[in-house]
Amino acid sequence: MSKTQKLVLISILVAQALVLHLVESMIPVPFITPGAKLGLANLITVIALYTLSFKDTLFVILGRLLLSTMFGGNLSSFMYSLSGALLSFLIMALVKKLGKDKVSIVGVSSAGAVFHNIGQILVAAAIVQNLGVTLYLPVLTLAGIGTGIFVGLTARYVVKHMSKLPVFQQNKLQ
Repeated sequence: MSKTQKLVLISILVAQALVLHLVESMIPVPFITPGAKLGLANLITVIALYTLSFKDTLFVILGRLLLSTMFGGNLSSFMYSLSGALLSFLIMALVKKLGKDKVSIVGVSSAGAVFHNIGQILVAAAIVQNLGVTLYLPVLTLAGIGTGIFVGLTARYVVKHMSKLPVFQQNKLQ
C-alpha cells in the first residue's frame, strides 16, 4: 500500500468515525445508565486496529477526537473522550497482541469498551476529587460489555469484507 493510499484510508476512517460520533450524539439512548452510549465511533477504532498499524490507528483516534471537539465539544468533553479512547485503545492493542488466536475481535472490542468507561470514570474522579463516582463503574461495565459485543460483531463483519479488497490482499498492513 502506497503512502497516498494509506493516507486516504486513514482520512476516510477519521471521517467515518466523526460522522458516527456526530450521529450518535443526536440519538437519545434508552439506557438505564445516564451517559452511556453505543460507542459507534469506536467501531472505526476497532476496524483500524485490525487493518492499520498501531501508529496509524492512533492517528485515526486523535483525528476523530480533535475534530469532534472542534465540531461541538469543549475541554471537559475532550478530556473525557481522550482518556477513554486512549486507555481503550491501549488495552485493545494489548489484548489483541497477547490474546492472538485466543481472543476474538468481539473480545478485544468488549475489553476496549470496558476500559473506555474506566478511563472516563478516572477522569471524572480526578475532576470532582471524589472516588465515589467509581461506584457507577459496575453499571457502566455491564453497558460497556453489551456495546462492546455489538461493536465487535459489526467490526468483524466489516474487517472480513475489507480483507477481500485488492489493496488488503496484496499487502498485509500489520
